[in-house]
Amino acid sequence: MKAIVIREFGPPGVMKLEDVPTPEPGPGEVLIKVHAVSVNRTLDTKVRAGKYARPVTLPLVPGVDPSGVIVKLGEGVTHRKVGDRVTVALRLGGENSGADAIRLLGVHAWGGYAEYVKATAMNTTIVPDALDFATATVVTRHAPTALHLLQDHAKVRHGEWVLVMGAAGGLGSAGVQVAKFLGAKVIAAAGSDDRVKVAMGLGADAGVNYRRDDLTIEAVRITGGQGVNVVFENVGDPDLFPKAFAALTRRGRLVTAGGHAGGIVPLDVNRLYLNQINVMGATGETPDGAKVSMEMAAQGRFKALIDCVLPLSEAVRAHEIVEGRGGIGKVILDPTRI
Repeated sequence: MKAIVIREFGPPGVMKLEDVPTPEPGPGEVLIKVHAVSVNRTLDTKVRAGKYARPVTLPLVPGVDPSGVIVKLGEGVTHRKVGDRVTVALRLGGENSGADAIRLLGVHAWGGYAEYVKATAMNTTIVPDALDFATATVVTRHAPTALHLLQDHAKVRHGEWVLVMGAAGGLGSAGVQVAKFLGAKVIAAAGSDDRVKVAMGLGADAGVNYRRDDLTIEAVRITGGQGVNVVFENVGDPDLFPKAFAALTRRGRLVTAGGHAGGIVPLDVNRLYLNQINVMGATGETPDGAKVSMEMAAQGRFKALIDCVLPLSEAVRAHEIVEGRGGIGKVILDPTRI
């Protein structure tokens, strides 16, 4: 089969399209013909560059969130069948998921930048017929995480105000839609008018261009002077984080899973304890998160932002686009197109 292989860390050009053996599914595994896999900053470009926070062994085929069609079953697999349309969770096994897992698909085991990928059957989720594979991949990558952070950690309640940072990005756009799904009122904060407009189109109640306007002042104004109940933070910008933090009302909650802008930020400890604010860092998803997210998308309650879909052979270009941060939405590779 054809696959994109990394044999040394470095710039996008270290990725090469190669002929490699087609994997054979072992007990409890399935073999999937890949139709879509996304390109992510942390779990793809940082892994490729050798800058990921956990050890990575080369050679590696990246790709953490493949979607496609099951073509072969390993021994003991009974709840999946050949022909099933599925998407694959990030984790390789065990109860934990996301970055909490010991081993991650596309990071510690060969992933979905390939014509075929093998995966643990229990980690697959059926893709509803109403969804295409590119959409399923985007939903799998971010919606379950947003659901886990907002529902299980921040415990968003109906009618509360949620400020979503980076609201037009992959995780941010999921945060906007999940917060609305949970019954919250949403302020979409992003770095340009165009990106704010995109987030508003996902259902946000108000928007703020935090590169032009004072985020704290605008968030307090929009909420009638009370401040927001929850901040969904996934940017980690040293200038913006304090602004978002200051927008929280008394007993507010800030939940974060991301630091693309650096991740080292100042924290007003006096405000933290005087206002009894709860700051949480979390990753991963619940076992039912992918299924619930797929149902949301199939019902038209979750829209996947997709910048472009490229053939597998254009993986280098895909990484350049993502690292350039010029587009809006996910870059997807389609391994059925070489």
